[in-house]
Amino acid sequence: MDFRFTEEQLMIQDVARRISQEKIAPSAAHHDQTGEFPLENIRTLGENGLMGIEVPAEYGGAGMDPISYVLAIIEIAEADCAHSTIVSVNNSLFCNGILKFGTEAQKQLYVRAIAEGREIGAFALTEPQSGSDATAMRCKATRQADGSYVINGKKSWITSGPVAKYIILFAMTDPSKGAKGITAFMVDTAKPGFHRGKTEPKLGIRASATCEVEFQDYVASADEVIGKEGEGFKIAMGVLDAGRIGIASQAVGLAKAAYKASVAYVKERKSFGQPIGSFQMIQAKIADMKCRLDAAEILTLRAAWAKMEAEKVGGRFSTEASVAKLTASEAAMFITHAALQIHGGMGYSKEMPLERYFRDAKITEIYEGTSEIQRLVIARNETGLR
Repeated sequence: MDFRFTEEQLMIQDVARRISQEKIAPSAAHHDQTGEFPLENIRTLGENGLMGIEVPAEYGGAGMDPISYVLAIIEIAEADCAHSTIVSVNNSLFCNGILKFGTEAQKQLYVRAIAEGREIGAFALTEPQSGSDATAMRCKATRQADGSYVINGKKSWITSGPVAKYIILFAMTDPSKGAKGITAFMVDTAKPGFHRGKTEPKLGIRASATCEVEFQDYVASADEVIGKEGEGFKIAMGVLDAGRIGIASQAVGLAKAAYKASVAYVKERKSFGQPIGSFQMIQAKIADMKCRLDAAEILTLRAAWAKMEAEKVGGRFSTEASVAKLTASEAAMFITHAALQIHGGMGYSKEMPLERYFRDAKITEIYEGTSEIQRLVIARNETGLR
């Protein structure tokens, strides 16, 4: 693993930093308060290659590598976690899924508009009764004589669902086969039979629109199947490995924002005639925050490097991705909690972004696989036991 970044990696990091500081950070509080989807900012990110960072140029993307993706997401999340959620889903779950498992026609048809930020993509796996247990899904796709599928069922907690043009959907085509009976489909939300539910009133990442979606006799053609029938669960798990690197990067960026604010505050805030940063208990908090932040960032970069190496030989990087996601998400919760404590009453006030960082951090321990699921993945991969 080489810790030196290339010119190209530093370039896209600089682009992400500039947009984040000039466009995203100034509007973050407004979008958090109103829950308004930041469409203008997303368009700007797309125009600068950040909605399709690893997407090859022939499909409208920046053609960069996983390290570049991590560096860019960290910068965006440091400005606002909700924006980074939208970017992560577009990149990791949608574009990555089609590029890895889709046909050439699907890549040409669905990836370009998403990678350029002209449209929004989403990923529909979770259902009201099945979160971590994805194989318990009830959304069903029934194959017809002409090769098409009629889809009925509900999906919940769909990030970008209220605004998505295209959605990668996972539905059961043969319940008797369990996980091997799940198939992936491309859904065009403009077609009949697709319905959106209410936008969820979330604790954090409020500018990242989330909703339930329902299918009532929605017809998907044979060429809208992603991969092959019955490969859906394998596709979902493969895509989630990449998604976990995105969430780990998000957690690092969010934690970095809280950490930087805390370091600045302990130098300025005085108590008993001296900066509070000179008190040993505050120093201990800063030291613990710094250790967790650095560990999370290095493990996230390692996961991106492992993904890059795995793509060369067709291997997996699930352990590295889960280690990064678990470590970074729990670091984000620890660091934002400590930051809030350091800032005291001011940290609790909406006049400062600390309380937003704290609210936003919690979701990183939940989506793309909870912390409990990450521990199962890591332990099972290490021991070989199920």
